Amino acid sequence: EVQLVESGGGLVQAGGSLRLSCAASGFTFDDYAIGWFRQAPGKEREGVSCITSTDGTTYYADSVKDRFTISRDNASGTVYLRMDSLNPEDTADYYCAASYGVGWLQTPGRWSAPSEYDYWGQGTHVTVSS
Repeated sequence: EVQLVESGGGLVQAGGSLRLSCAASGFTFDDYAIGWFRQAPGKEREGVSCITSTDGTTYYADSVKDRFTISRDNASGTVYLRMDSLNPEDTADYYCAASYGVGWLQTPGRWSAPSEYDYWGQGTHVTVSS
């Protein structure tokens, strides 16, 4: 059974940090790019970051660039999202998702399209207070 399980969400003050984890199982983790998405109330799901399965190439939304860092540990099947300098606009449900292969990532911006991902976790909530 394919599973993606997010953890690490919670309440943090503006300017603070959190580290989200995404634990994967039930598929060949090394073959999949992993993305992080978020969805705030009343808004569409948006791509936050992505990391490839091969060389660890990373992608970030402009809104989080230089504040968030994605990384992966293929040995444990886990992807992390380190979030620094959080602000209230970062409040959302955060989801990780998996997509097979790497060739599709060559199309600019494609990494941030939810439709490109095959598997999804249930999400973890992040609240940033002002």
